Amino acid sequence: MKNKIFAFALCAVGASAITSCDDFLTTDSYSEATAEFVFSNMTTARAAMDGAYSEWHGAVSSHVFGDGLFYALDIAGSDIMRHPEGFNSQPARHIPECFYVNEEKLKEYDPVTYGKDGSSSAYGVLYSVIGKANAITSAIESMNGYNDMMAQTEPSNLSQLYGEAVAMRATAYRELIKYFGDVPFQTVMGEPAKGLACRDSIYDVLIADLERVEPLMNPVSAANKNYFSQTYVDGLIGRMALEAGGYQTRRGDINYVDGDGKALTFETLGTPNVGNSTYGRRSDWKELYAIAKEYFQKAIDHKGAATFVTVDPRAAENGRTYGNPYQYFFHQLHVDDAGYADESIYEEPFQQGASGNDPRPYSLGRPSGGGSSNAYPCKSYGQGRINPAFYYGKFDPKDLRRDVCCAVTGSDGKGYEQLIPFTMGSTVKGGGIACNKFDENRQKTVWTKNQRRSGVNAPYMRMSEMYLGLAEAAAALGDDATAKANLKIIRDRAFGGDGNVDAFIASEGSLLKAVIDERGFEFAGEGDRRWTLIRTGLLPEKVQEIKALTKEMIDGLEANGSYTFANGNVISSKIYIKKVDAKATYGHRLTAQCPAGSESDPVLYPSWRGQNDDWESYGANYGGNTATNVAIKGLFTAYTATDVAAWEADGYAAQAWGESLVSLKSEYYDCLFNGYDYVKAPIYLFPFTPNTMATGGFTNGYGFKQE
Repeated sequence: MKNKIFAFALCAVGASAITSCDDFLTTDSYSEATAEFVFSNMTTARAAMDGAYSEWHGAVSSHVFGDGLFYALDIAGSDIMRHPEGFNSQPARHIPECFYVNEEKLKEYDPVTYGKDGSSSAYGVLYSVIGKANAITSAIESMNGYNDMMAQTEPSNLSQLYGEAVAMRATAYRELIKYFGDVPFQTVMGEPAKGLACRDSIYDVLIADLERVEPLMNPVSAANKNYFSQTYVDGLIGRMALEAGGYQTRRGDINYVDGDGKALTFETLGTPNVGNSTYGRRSDWKELYAIAKEYFQKAIDHKGAATFVTVDPRAAENGRTYGNPYQYFFHQLHVDDAGYADESIYEEPFQQGASGNDPRPYSLGRPSGGGSSNAYPCKSYGQGRINPAFYYGKFDPKDLRRDVCCAVTGSDGKGYEQLIPFTMGSTVKGGGIACNKFDENRQKTVWTKNQRRSGVNAPYMRMSEMYLGLAEAAAALGDDATAKANLKIIRDRAFGGDGNVDAFIASEGSLLKAVIDERGFEFAGEGDRRWTLIRTGLLPEKVQEIKALTKEMIDGLEANGSYTFANGNVISSKIYIKKVDAKATYGHRLTAQCPAGSESDPVLYPSWRGQNDDWESYGANYGGNTATNVAIKGLFTAYTATDVAAWEADGYAAQAWGESLVSLKSEYYDCLFNGYDYVKAPIYLFPFTPNTMATGGFTNGYGFKQE
């Protein structure tokens, strides 16, 4: 693999047709300051890099890891996650989520239906990030001491900064490829990015660049997890190598070559889609997986201040118990606005109360029906939701991750917990089972003045991914011992020390599938699953599984009023709830881990819910009604008429539950991957917008419209 792409003539599509380029496709420079001046001391050099980080932060928060394309696709459209609103009410999101119903909707989908057409689009912002990174790398590469720096055997301040810029460029390109496929490529300041380069060339070049700077960077430190580090670069190489060697849908009008310009061949699955687009992986995928295996191991070896926590360090307080090390990671994200979680390798930082967009609690968090300001907590839309069949049928009831990932209750915004119905809708008013990892109720200090200002950081890379990535690469390459050992690390933590790995592998049918599904449980509710299924080639199989399980569940509910899953969970047509004063009874409103043996407690189980202990200090007025928490009966177990009579005598009232899934079968089953045939190459990408095509000199593929 080389540092430059030699095959643009083979990869380019219509590049010669355009001679000018919009400003968001050109690289930026830092005023008229020379490289020697800017990088003559680390104060000015770091200021230049911080400007690039600021550009990256905007891309993350509003486009690729918070809202924007992430909001539209990543957090839904898998066997684990879905959108909460009716299919016909949000076609701009639901149609791409279902792979555009194969070719049926491709030619109808307007390229600007969801994305903006210009410099403020995800595409434009990511190229602005690349421009900033290129300005820095080009400046350093032009310095007289560049070759000496690259010959060092130890990192220096300048080599660390240079590595950060290279990592930022690679990270931005990774996001572009994930959403758009083949894109323009350039790494030199001032050169316009025109014509399409095949993604395989881009992957190869960027991985080689990252390998070159990795030895010259420092492992992550506790105070700098908002900067790219050697640990991050190791993990990024692992990520990109798995993706480069994995399955993707490629358009039929590009000649695909590697980083040296050599023609590639592919192992394909299914049949071609519109425009002869095919779904496959490179025939040399094992070489890329070997790189992934090497660098995930290096990330673990170079972990620095990133610690995989296996014992929950929190002591019981206010009657609240803990004892869940997986839960502890998300607890840390909510506690300190200026700190970082132990397990994080890189967090996208958000300052509480700052202007801008803090999307995780709003878009992907536990829902709140509060207003946009002065609420307890403020509105949380909850765009990411959990497929009911996954929650009930796939998650083991003993898995400590389930209740951290999934929530059946949210907040009304006035300080009270509220059941989330399965009816279509957003916030706490509808949409069904929600994601639970981000909840402003959990913050040590809550921002109640405005929505989207919580200050909860977004975890972009953490240690558990390094172990699972290593396990995946090892399993695919036949190194079962390494794969199983690293799978065991993750699974044992999730099951209190004994994940029964052999039985899990047997139930999954293979070690590799066990690793992929373990990753699903580990990152459930974070928007990781869709891309993982695409790149591993497991997408058709897992979609069929969740469709079949959903149908069995709904059919059972319709016929019998309940359905029993293989793991013992029972979903019933109705559940029974009442409001209780948890603070008076337990000493706290916000629950943590349900103590072992207390699973029958209707307030403490499921875990990790409730309300902030002290909304009163923020101005909430309960008016004497301090019954803030929801007690739930019949959520997971079968019950009798005698049980119901006793519950109703105790003040519980029936609430529609599984019966709503029956009445909404068209939404929860029919529209689940509506029209996807499991055979044709899945079109999971977004189309280029007209301005992007005009300025870049290329066209849309995959059957998308050209204007």
